[in-house]
Amino acid sequence: WEGDDVVLEDESIYNYLQVKEDERRISLSTNVAFGVQSIKIKDGGMTGMYYDYALAAPLMAEKAEDVLILGLGTGTFAEQCLEYFPGCSVTGVEIDQKIVDISREYFGLPEEVEAVTGDGRAWLTASEEKWDVIMVDAYQDITIPFQMSSVEFFTEVYEHLEPGGVMVVNMSMRSESEGSMNEYLMDTIRSVFPYCYAVRVSGGTNMELFASADEGALARFEGRRGALPEDYAAIMQRVHDGMFAVEGGDYILTDDKAPVELLGMAVLDEIIGTELDALREQIREEGIMSLLE
Repeated sequence: WEGDDVVLEDESIYNYLQVKEDERRISLSTNVAFGVQSIKIKDGGMTGMYYDYALAAPLMAEKAEDVLILGLGTGTFAEQCLEYFPGCSVTGVEIDQKIVDISREYFGLPEEVEAVTGDGRAWLTASEEKWDVIMVDAYQDITIPFQMSSVEFFTEVYEHLEPGGVMVVNMSMRSESEGSMNEYLMDTIRSVFPYCYAVRVSGGTNMELFASADEGALARFEGRRGALPEDYAAIMQRVHDGMFAVEGGDYILTDDKAPVELLGMAVLDEIIGTELDALREQIREEGIMSLLE
């Protein structure tokens, strides 16, 4: 955003890190092509980003007492869970220790959020705990860790959910092309979870996918929407209006075959192609000099 002041620039073994702050918010950007990765609204409440949509998951779950976030970032979703579900326990796993440090120093991540440094899948596999809500937020633009995209990984998540639990996955850089990255992810998840729903985040490229073994998840969401704070209820109305069932298909990612790099490049090629088409149309209608004005 124009007018933001950069308060930190740093590098870790995983990322270039930039923290910006203005009167209303603090944001973290890493070495990705689009947008920001974490945001904190100083007055609390909704962020205007995909985190808000992901808050449908605690409403779908039978209970929201224990929440796990794989890809904690600076803790945006963690703080929202604490705000709207007081008393819940939140654990976040983040591979980059410097991001964990930034979350405490610049974003004021509450001490009651347990922040663990490590690979999300490896940590989950080693754990014997179960959670009511598990958020998978480990994908950056077209960069997806293959080990957190496969049938085997989502089976691990399934097995670590409490009865009535819900997984929410943040998918970025959505594409409408046949055989796209998100289609692979949706088909893969649907092959593990019998009940899957997705919604496109307005004004961005993200899509949120909700998955459960419990057929009552959607009914719980609908039944609880009426008793929410105004800002929360408004976002959940958008989720309700845009949600669709994921039917599943044959595009399956496994530990042995997960070509996420190639799928990511295909999405990037599509974005570049769309921009080039727009430039060609502008040149056709207004002439090449219009690009210099």
